[in-house]
Amino acid sequence: MSRILPKGAPKGPLSLVYRFYRQVLPEARVQLSAWRTFAAKIPDVELRKQALASIDSKQFHCEGGSVYATADLVNRHVLIPLIVAFQTISDYLDNLCDRSTSLDGQDFRQLHQSMLDAIDPSVVPASYYEFHPENNDNGYLNLLVRTCQTCICLLPSYDKVKERVKLLVGLYCDLQVYKHIDSTLREQALADWWSKYKEEFPNLQWNEFSAATGSTLGVFALFLAAAQKELHVEEANELYKAYFPYIGGVHILLDYLIDQQEDVEGGDLNFCSYYQSPEEAAERIGWIAEEAKQRTSILGDYRFHGMIVEGLQAMYLSDPKVNGQRSVRIARKIIMKHSPISRLFFSIFSKWVRKSH
Repeated sequence: MSRILPKGAPKGPLSLVYRFYRQVLPEARVQLSAWRTFAAKIPDVELRKQALASIDSKQFHCEGGSVYATADLVNRHVLIPLIVAFQTISDYLDNLCDRSTSLDGQDFRQLHQSMLDAIDPSVVPASYYEFHPENNDNGYLNLLVRTCQTCICLLPSYDKVKERVKLLVGLYCDLQVYKHIDSTLREQALADWWSKYKEEFPNLQWNEFSAATGSTLGVFALFLAAAQKELHVEEANELYKAYFPYIGGVHILLDYLIDQQEDVEGGDLNFCSYYQSPEEAAERIGWIAEEAKQRTSILGDYRFHGMIVEGLQAMYLSDPKVNGQRSVRIARKIIMKHSPISRLFFSIFSKWVRKSH
């Protein structure tokens, strides 16, 4: 097993958490504060509302994503702004589409072109609001795109991961289009989409594949790998296979698991609602988590990426929203039962997650 990350990457939960709280989280919050200041100046009322809401209500997405910088503190000045800017695009567009004045798939596709452009420094930012009812954001989305492009130019091995990053972002954009169109059309659109991939992933259910495409963690892991000067394409490919669909699947299924009550009230699509029972949800998510751990075990940097899986379980299942949902508490008990590292992370993250909401 060859090593991708620097020798100083954290080897255990305590060193990871220490770096995160002391050296990464404060810098991520500085970046978020700057974007919030810019968002507050957006002229269009609706765009400003959604940009601010995406930062205020989903701050922990950017903070959590920045954990990848703990593995390479030397390059955190590149990784943290890149991860925060990219995740901010994702969260902003998710808000625009979730609470949109439009149900137009063409509109959603054009908006999400910004994410594809953000990972390709050779592209000039486009008119992303071409089909959207509101469009005056004072250059907010374009600046986010250019920030990502500038940071990517500083990653010495980006050419080794570029195609895999494009694949992940392309799938992410597909999902956002299909899941946000009219509710009478979206399930069929998702089923048709899944039919193109189900032979490649025979052990997954359609909702699990869809969930996995909604994770940005694989992109962040590849950004981290690309920050290393000596990276082989084969190493990047193994990393990709661990994250998609497994680590990404754990990530988003847990997110949906704890949001079930919210999504029922908001009429939003929830991929965990397609399981027959809390026990089935726990069994399937637990199986995907075990697959994720098996995939990370063959990586040269298995300790770090293995901790990501354990940390995801702890972070989502320590969320206060779990306490009010009996079915989720049942699933939590089953998932956490055989994960001592997750239980350690659980005790640490309980305090942080409460502060982040």
